[in-house]
Amino acid sequence: MNKLTSEQNLARKIIFILAALFCISPFGNPPIGLLLGIILSQTIGNPFYQYNQKATKILLQVSIVGLGFGMNLFEAMKASKEGFWFTMISICFTLLIGILIGRILKINKKTSFLISVGTAICGGSAIAAVSPIIEAEKEQISISLGIVFILNAIALFIFPAIGHYFQFSQSQFGLWAAIAIHDTSSVVGAAQKYGVIALQIATTIKLERALWIIPISLITALLVKGKSNKIKIPYFIFFFIAAMIFNTFLPQLKDINTFIVFLAKRGLTLTLFLIGAGLTRDTLKKIGIKPFIAGIILWILVLTISFLVILNRK
Repeated sequence: MNKLTSEQNLARKIIFILAALFCISPFGNPPIGLLLGIILSQTIGNPFYQYNQKATKILLQVSIVGLGFGMNLFEAMKASKEGFWFTMISICFTLLIGILIGRILKINKKTSFLISVGTAICGGSAIAAVSPIIEAEKEQISISLGIVFILNAIALFIFPAIGHYFQFSQSQFGLWAAIAIHDTSSVVGAAQKYGVIALQIATTIKLERALWIIPISLITALLVKGKSNKIKIPYFIFFFIAAMIFNTFLPQLKDINTFIVFLAKRGLTLTLFLIGAGLTRDTLKKIGIKPFIAGIILWILVLTISFLVILNRK
């Protein structure tokens, strides 16, 4: 983007702030937030881009913890138990198939592994956790994140429509969203649009899925002899569990918990707006056709197989 005058830059900031305020208003919802962020990113640009990634990460984690104040611990444990084997099998399947597709298409091994990990576990968080272990270059990370974010945006719009068309129950949709959508933000956004029960199940199973970052990172560190084998543990998940415990055993604070959940849902919409605003033209240009094809094929396989399994579950 050409150099802007101070007046033009001020106007961009005002427009961006007004769009963010609209997202947290009663008129905003996750799909609108994401779409509005993408539109602004591709037109006027993001005037706060240097703060975008950090703000998105913090806001997402706080919002997820806030959603925990609306969930029952025992119901969450039941959902988690039911989805455990499905989660483990889908993660192993996705990683193996993703690496195989990468070899067939002759994609850089590190890029292929990052796309596979992002698809298998929890999108951007998994990519961020594994990339320093395999010493991925900045461009490889950007390509992988770009693919994940684009497919997340598509999922946020099409998944609720597909679920309604095939008359998925709340529990069926929650499980499908948690298995087949990459990033936690889009999983929660799609499930929130579908219903309260779907939201609870999707959030619980997706965060359980996110904990697989730890064993996958450990295995990767053992297999890869690199200079940096640091493992990023998603500690915010434990705060989410604490919030569920708080809500379960202190029912007298129901009104306060309900208000916290309301704020968390608004925060999630704002998070998706920032994610959309972070999808820049440069990121889109770097992706390339082969990695994008690999990401699409892998995602279609995961969502189709998980869809068929869940559709036929009794």
